[in-house]
Amino acid sequence: MKVAFDNQAFNWQSYGGISRYYAILAEELLKQRLDVSVFAGIHQNNYLSALPNEVVSGIKLKKYPPKTSRLFQMFNHYAVNHQINRWQPDIIHETYYSSRLLPQKAVPRVATVYDMIHELYPKMFLARDKTSEWKRKTLDRVVHIISISHSTKKDLIDLFDVEESKISVVHLGVDVNLSLSGYPNEHECDAQPPFLLYVGERGAYKNFSGVLRAIANSQQLRNDFNLIAFGGGYFKGDELSLISNLGFKDNQVRQIDGGDDILASLYRQACAFVYPSLYEGFGLPPLEAMACSCPVISSNTSSMPEVIGEAGEYFNPIDIETMTIAIEKVVYSSVRTEELRALGQNRVKQFSWGKCADETLEVYKKIIG
Repeated sequence: MKVAFDNQAFNWQSYGGISRYYAILAEELLKQRLDVSVFAGIHQNNYLSALPNEVVSGIKLKKYPPKTSRLFQMFNHYAVNHQINRWQPDIIHETYYSSRLLPQKAVPRVATVYDMIHELYPKMFLARDKTSEWKRKTLDRVVHIISISHSTKKDLIDLFDVEESKISVVHLGVDVNLSLSGYPNEHECDAQPPFLLYVGERGAYKNFSGVLRAIANSQQLRNDFNLIAFGGGYFKGDELSLISNLGFKDNQVRQIDGGDDILASLYRQACAFVYPSLYEGFGLPPLEAMACSCPVISSNTSSMPEVIGEAGEYFNPIDIETMTIAIEKVVYSSVRTEELRALGQNRVKQFSWGKCADETLEVYKKIIG
């Protein structure tokens, strides 16, 4: 079977969960002896370097020159479609959403849906944002849809009226070896224990402000713990103002960037990982935390219970008091902390990239018969 991945995710992401998913999926499918090719065009993605050179068709730039991204996207669209046509795959896996499709041979197409954030939280996005429109067009033209959670599948059916038979749920995987990475000397990642850990983007539905308010809501938590925010870039002015107004000390709330080695070190050192998001299509950070034996304290909405199962302490993300109580219940109880660590180590075994590839391959086989 010849499987082609198109260029879209690799053109607009240097790093990011979507392009990482496809790079890992391609790698796992290669292990199953499939003929896989990633048609990346002129791209800026860093994950593709882990794949064999003969699998990736394209040229990597460190970064697109200023004001040229749209030009490169247009060029890639035509060039990649031509390359895919010449290669004659059995199936095309579109890596993101597009309104543009050139005439080509009748090759079955599949697309993965990661979440329905644009539809559920439209006010978060600019009026000119066409993602939802392009998503509809993409899902109309593909023969089958992969959803990364049952929660997202339900949203797809409810919001887009997609036939249930057209959707297959394939959970993402987690790198269990993440727990083995990191610095030999943990202090090198410049964290100051004891601390709670937050990971990822912080705006809008990610609800970082909720974590700040929940900790500040408890004098004991505010006195006993620092908070580390990994990723997401430097704190913005409004975040710094909120941190100050809530009464945190200087450097008590800190932002750290880095690679998986630093993240693994932070997971291992943290007293707990707090995941306050209002909505997630899947949510990998809780599984990463589990792989590193870090207790998980999470929002109880959307896909989180589906992914985390019994291996987390839950709270209502819009109720600051319940978030505070959940954090205190874990960090001030060695029994609960150890229980969550054990449950997490067991839970994470259910989510492997090998399993993700196996189930994706079954979808491909069903499509092409």
